[in-house]
Amino acid sequence: MAIVLNETEVRVLGCLIEKDLATPEYYPLTLNALTNACNQKSNREPVLALTEAEVVQALDALRAKGMVRLSAEGVRAAKYCHSLTERLALEPPELAVLAELLLRGPQTVGELRTRAERMRPFPDLAAVERSLQELMERDPPLVVQLPRQPGRKEPRCAHLLSGQPPVDVEEPAAPHETARLRVMAENERIARLEEEVAALRSEVAELHRRVGEFTAQFE
Repeated sequence: MAIVLNETEVRVLGCLIEKDLATPEYYPLTLNALTNACNQKSNREPVLALTEAEVVQALDALRAKGMVRLSAEGVRAAKYCHSLTERLALEPPELAVLAELLLRGPQTVGELRTRAERMRPFPDLAAVERSLQELMERDPPLVVQLPRQPGRKEPRCAHLLSGQPPVDVEEPAAPHETARLRVMAENERIARLEEEVAALRSEVAELHRRVGEFTAQFE
């Protein structure tokens, strides 16, 4: 039976896969870290502002679907991880491509190769195409190629975890000026740094809590 996820579930699942591949040292994720990941401004389309309660609801729904589980680690603070490696037997290249589609929506092969680089290096476009083909040939398929839009040279691919995506007829975007591209790159760099600082703060808070509990045993 096909899996159908809502927008929040898609974001939560995409973030868990992304952090598993991109920052394994901070994975599995606490609820706070996962909420921050869902709401970060870089590598997300659309940008969301989810509450922890909404993330918990999505986690419960994903756990019921067998796509997320509680980690055996961190018994003092619940941590969450995805189950797609076990449930769907997906390899890291397929997971990276799927995560990008979950986090940013339909994309071309070239966009996927560039954006998935932080999770899994792809030597060439053919490697991305092979991963997409693997996802398309699943039963049921996890990815579909969309009809090419007017004004676009390449077709885009989309995930099917929310059902069949609508075929939009958006006007082709005008090319960005060089200065704007530099500003966009700098904004993404700053957003990534802010994300790393938030993750470090979460880890420090957790360590502080554990030290406090340890110290309290001797008082």
